[in-house]
Amino acid sequence: MRRILVTALAALLATPAAAAGPNGGQTATADGHPIEFVGSATGVTFFLSDEDGTPLSTEGLSAKAYIQAGGKTETLILKPAAPNRLVADLKAPLPAGAKVVLSAKLHGHNLQARFAP
Repeated sequence: MRRILVTALAALLATPAAAAGPNGGQTATADGHPIEFVGSATGVTFFLSDEDGTPLSTEGLSAKAYIQAGGKTETLILKPAAPNRLVADLKAPLPAGAKVVLSAKLHGHNLQARFAP
């Protein structure tokens, strides 16, 4: 029993924590592009960067966000905002335990990233 507890504790401590991005949000990498998710009570914002970390223009980018919570999925159409943001308004604040999935088409290839705020 003791060995199981020690093993479980070691595994928990070895699990990497989600790094906070420069805007205080969760980060993920999709196809080499760093993406940061920042949610608020009124909306969602995704910050996109190039492989080297420089802001990536979102002009002309088509993207959606899927909010999954309580067995339901809400689809948000994201709008480009200068210089490197994708934004959408929320009907209600993100519920506890929600999962957020970004799906975007960038220069002919698809980007997908998952976040758990």
